[in-house]
This record gives sequence, C-alpha cells and structure tokens, in this order.
Amino acid sequence: MNVREATLQPVDDAQASFLDRMPSLVERAGKMARAAAADADGVDREARFPHKAFEVARAEKLLGIMIPVEFGGFGASIYDVTDVCYTLGRACASTAMIYAMHQTKVACVIRHGHGIPWMETMMRRVGRDQWLLASSTTEGQNGGNIRASAAAVGHDNDMISLVRDATVISYGAEADGLVTIARRSGDAAASDQVLLALAKDDYALKRTLGWETLGMRGTCSTGFELRVDCPADRVFPEAYDKIHAQTMTPFAHLCWSSAWAGVAAAAVERAQAFIRKAARSSGGQMPPAAAHFTAAKMSLAKLRALIASNVGAFARHEHDERALGSLDFQSSITLLKVQASELAVETVMHAMRTTGLAGYRNDGDFTMGRHLRDILSSPIMINNDRILANAATSTLMSGVPASLHD
Repeated sequence: MNVREATLQPVDDAQASFLDRMPSLVERAGKMARAAAADADGVDREARFPHKAFEVARAEKLLGIMIPVEFGGFGASIYDVTDVCYTLGRACASTAMIYAMHQTKVACVIRHGHGIPWMETMMRRVGRDQWLLASSTTEGQNGGNIRASAAAVGHDNDMISLVRDATVISYGAEADGLVTIARRSGDAAASDQVLLALAKDDYALKRTLGWETLGMRGTCSTGFELRVDCPADRVFPEAYDKIHAQTMTPFAHLCWSSAWAGVAAAAVERAQAFIRKAARSSGGQMPPAAAHFTAAKMSLAKLRALIASNVGAFARHEHDERALGSLDFQSSITLLKVQASELAVETVMHAMRTTGLAGYRNDGDFTMGRHLRDILSSPIMINNDRILANAATSTLMSGVPASLHD
C-alpha cells in the first residue's frame, strides 16, 4: 500500500493542525468564494467554466492544498478540503463541484502514488504549477457504474494506449490533466480495473456530447472520445478496487456532500434574510411560512452533522486498510452520498417554500432558482437508486447497533 502511514497523526493533532492553519486557508478560500459568487449567475446562465474563481484558486495555491509540503503543497487534511468545498458551495455550486472532483483525483495521486516517479512528478505539478485534474469515470451507457469498464488498456512494451467513450468528463477541456479508469488489459474482466493519471500531453479529446442541463451548468460536463497514448508509468500499480474503497469513494462522497451542504446553507441564508425582512415590515410578526424556515434549519443541521461524523470517521482511519475496508465503514461512506444529497434537496426546498414567490422568481434578492436547479443534480448524477440497489446486500449483512455509542 502506498498510503503514507508514516505521516499519520492522532485525530486530535490533525484537528489542532487544521485550526492552526485555519486563518490562512479560510482567507484564501474566502477570496476564491467571493470571485465565484460574483460570477455565479453568469456561469450558470452561459453554462461556462468559472474561470475567474479558478484564476483566484491558482493565485492562492488552493488547487494543491493537499499536496505534501515536500512536493510544494500545504499538506492539508480532509477537514481542510471539505471546509473549502462547503465555503465554495455557498458561493457557486459549479465551482464547488469542480473543486471537489479535482481534490478527489489529487487524493488518489497522493495516497497511492508515493515512491512512483511519475506520480510524484504530478504531485509537484499540482503543488507548484496548480494543475487542475479532471475525472473520467463515466463510460458509454453504464449510467455511472464506475466499477465496470468497457475500454481496456493496450500494452506495447513501455507504452500504453486507450480509447474510451467518455460520455461525461467534467471541465475536461479546461483541465491540465486527467484521471481515468479502464480494464487492465483486453482479456481482463470488466471489474479488473486500473487507474491512470495523465498529463494533457498524454491524451486527446474529441467532443461527442454537449452539456445543456438544468443545473451544475458551469461544470461543463460534456462527453468526449478519449484517446490515450503515453508511457506505461501513468498506470497506478495498485488495483483500482483498493483505490476505489480507500480513497476514491471516501473523498468523492465527503467532498461532494460538503459542496452540496454549502449550496443548502446559501439557500437557508436567503430564506433567513427573507423572514427577517418580512418580520420587520409587519411589526415583528412572523409570516406563516416561518415554519418552513425552521424545517430548513433543522435539515441543514442534520446534513452538517452527518458530514462531520463521516469526516471524523475517515480521519481516524484513513491509513488503516482494515478499518477502511470494513463493512460498516464502506456502508456508511457509500450511503453518505445518498443521505446527504436527499437532505440537501430537502433543505433547499424548505428554504424556497419559506420565501414563496420571492424565491420562485428569477429577478429578486431572494431568488433560489439556481440553488434549486443545482442541488437537484445531487441525487441524479451517480444515481441514488443505483447506489441503494448495490448497497442492499452489504447493509443486510451489517449488524444493528446495540447502543447509541457503538
């Protein structure tokens, strides 16, 4: 295993380190969030990549915050990254989702690339040059089933090739590199997969599908034919099933959920402003829809607690293969995506019902159309129904807790 056991700190120390770094990272993230918020409506309206936010991200070295210090980063923890995702989600959902996807790929390189010259080179490029890494996991008509690949890696001495029908590569045209999965070889089973970390010179993209959607429009999640011709050292030595369980799924679900929680928090904040204005104009009397605001606050609190619990669980065990592979952890981290997305939608809906027509309109101070459209992507992209169906066996085998603190 290439996960860095030597750098593992007790949870208390990690949290203390996080608090020590907080002012710097909070300030940096705040600058990016302000740029994202100022551009959010235009990004949504024009379905364009949030260039301004990511210009600030590069200037503030936010793309490489998880990269170890020796490779030019800040060595940030999962606490840091999820907090940045939440901050960005309050400003612009597309910006937050791009950042979350990027950090998930960076985590794979960090946690499974130590001692591999190419992977360490990529760490340096992310840390020093602020490379943005895209993800290519969706393929053909597999509906987001990333544990089965059709395309296979071709081998020719020390070179490899790959042709992949990548129906979604979010911000693929804007990225400096790409992380993708494929079958290990032409005779491998669909589930016998490897992960590849590629520089832009290693592949070519040919656009095949557009991206005209209700929400998350700035992610620019268009489809491409992906053609790869590059050295064989772009392939991670570890099998993808281990990377998927130990890193890809935990980081993706924690970062996505944090971004969605940020979107939900922004909607609740608008609902709160509406309630306060309505109360002032009516001599302090609360409007009838105030009950929905209470419900919105409650569901947001549940969402934040759910994410915080899972972040803590991962931080405690992030270098422990047995713990990460346990049935309880895998069930919890997998179902986090389902629970968080459903709670985020519930929260935004309650916030919109708080504001009524003022939130339904697109031309007022309390408009929530963008928040609602963006958050509705959360249970659909990587479909919750698929996750629940796949998790049925493992949840059936998992025991029922005997006490509140098991």
